[in-house]
Amino acid sequence: MERALLVLVHRRGDAWTAEEEAAELVALARSAGAEVAGVVVQSRPEADPATLIGRGKVEEVRAELSRTGAGLVVVAPELTPAQQRNLERALEAVVIDRTQLVLDIFAQRARTREGALQVELAQLRYLLPRLAGMGRALSRLGGGIGTRGPGETKLEADRRRLRERIRALEREIEAVRRHRDVLRAGRARLDLPVVALVGYTNAGKSTLFNALTGAGVRAEDALFATLDPTARRAQLGGRTVILTDTVGFIHDLPHTLVAAFRATLEEAALADILLHVLDISRDGWEERMAAVDEVLDEIGAGAVPRLTVLNQIDRLPGGAAEARRRLPAGVPLSARTGEGLDALGERVAELVARCERLAAWLIPYERLRVLDWLRRAGRVERVEYTDAGVRVVAWCDEATARRVKSALEAPAARG
Repeated sequence: MERALLVLVHRRGDAWTAEEEAAELVALARSAGAEVAGVVVQSRPEADPATLIGRGKVEEVRAELSRTGAGLVVVAPELTPAQQRNLERALEAVVIDRTQLVLDIFAQRARTREGALQVELAQLRYLLPRLAGMGRALSRLGGGIGTRGPGETKLEADRRRLRERIRALEREIEAVRRHRDVLRAGRARLDLPVVALVGYTNAGKSTLFNALTGAGVRAEDALFATLDPTARRAQLGGRTVILTDTVGFIHDLPHTLVAAFRATLEEAALADILLHVLDISRDGWEERMAAVDEVLDEIGAGAVPRLTVLNQIDRLPGGAAEARRRLPAGVPLSARTGEGLDALGERVAELVARCERLAAWLIPYERLRVLDWLRRAGRVERVEYTDAGVRVVAWCDEATARRVKSALEAPAARG
């Protein structure tokens, strides 16, 4: 286990306190497998262009490295390539930044081919401008935190070969995107609303997903325990829905990751309803809620109907009542104990119903399968059998209405 010294530069005026940012940096380092030897915190109005932290703080960090015996320095926020090189020369230690740390965690967590592709792409995009002068950091690739993933041979390639690899990865991920489109089209043919779980990492999304579907998705008390999205059918409030579990977000989610994981994050952007899972028992839940909202806006999911789930009330003194006091509009529950799951299902069913509209069609008798679709996907109000066909009035969502219209306008199959 590598001993790491953490160096945090807190930006004055940030909504997050230095203590909150430091605590998250410690959690990230431990999730990557590091032993935290100490934390150095600095608050300054602007970054030092050469080292981020300035000459005086560099000397303090050198002294801490000597005292603790740490061989790795993790700096937050992100370093420029020049700052990283300057710090490594001044400290005579391996230096990585918060983005590189998150990428390392993702490299460890990726379980599918899709996840591995997206992690590698993010790592190579991050490393491309840093190839020049990487020196000793390059020589130790594959040997510790911040270096897992692409491997030594790829990173020693020249810029041309590295760009070729990036383009190849982009093509493969585009194929993944097309495959996801096929899967979504298949789910759309089921005429079922899609409900996506989103939230801050380690808020309990996967535990809630398992409680609602019995899927057995990996869930543990660790950041980014679940990286690859999963979809299952679930019964919520008497309605059948497709429930998807997505990767968790963090404060200042690196743009490199947002770009690389866009195919995965589209699960949230294209959902009918979002369940924002919030750990209401934690201090700083307001900042975590705002961080998730920011990422949702960035990926184009800001306008998707949303329901906030106040999770982990079993850890909160006062339970559900205290959760409602903190955020009255949310749904209090405990994914671990099951308390509040029925109430969540009822609220989801109400939200699905509000997304529906009343529509009417004349369905020819040779296309009665369309009526079967409507009975499954909507709420049929009235059916009238006439000589020309079946007149149907039903409540359904916009997507179902478009599919019915398309089915009725399609050329009839020849027998």
